[in-house]
Amino acid sequence: MGTKGRATPRIVCCAIPIARAAGKVLVVTSRKRPDSWVLPKGGWESSDVKLEDAASREALEEAGVRGTITRFVITIPTPSATYHFYELDVNSLEQEWMESHERRREWVDYAEAVRRLEWKKELSQGLKLSSLAPSR
Repeated sequence: MGTKGRATPRIVCCAIPIARAAGKVLVVTSRKRPDSWVLPKGGWESSDVKLEDAASREALEEAGVRGTITRFVITIPTPSATYHFYELDVNSLEQEWMESHERRREWVDYAEAVRRLEWKKELSQGLKLSSLAPSR
């Protein structure tokens, strides 16, 4: 996969929504692949002051999540996109949100989240480097 006509790879900001006390991660279904799960993510826009602002915006749009970015995790470059991962401690969930009619969301434990994200290598890799990952 190339840069899809762009001169440079797309900048993608990814939230890892966490219910810290429960040790759970919120995953959402992909719009393009409704049977596959992803983390809320999307392109950085000029209205986003910082990369973490884009991650927060995407979490609200795609998962109806409000919270606080608490940690930068990693940047993962691929040929088509550069992914920036941020942990987001969830404060509340909207019952209706921008993409609620296009996506499902589900709280899962860390191991289940990794399993569901394995189809998209960069997403599982970002999660595996988060503070929820078991100590080695």
